[in-house]
Amino acid sequence: MTYQFSPLGGAPATADDRRTTERDEVHYRARAFGPDAQPVTLLIVNISPHGLMARCEKPFVENDRLRVILPAVGTVAAEIRWALGGRLGASFDTAIDLASYYELIAQMMKK
Repeated sequence: MTYQFSPLGGAPATADDRRTTERDEVHYRARAFGPDAQPVTLLIVNISPHGLMARCEKPFVENDRLRVILPAVGTVAAEIRWALGGRLGASFDTAIDLASYYELIAQMMKK
């Protein structure tokens, strides 16, 4: 894997960073909270330090806010960038630092 993001872990990612980061394919059920603070289940299908793509039965729209509970890193705030046919793409407010990201992936792959 090659990641092109700020060496300062946790620094906000630029749009260019987010587009060039490879994503890891996963199949992980995560709990999240939508803009109405109601719990929702996401099936995360791919993830990077900057965001994720997931399937979800609840409809979301672009710019909705989510709080996603992830293993190893806890709750992360994210913004929906697109939503279509039960799928969504979300960008994390703050990039996950590399060490935490590796632990996150390891835990996601165990389950």
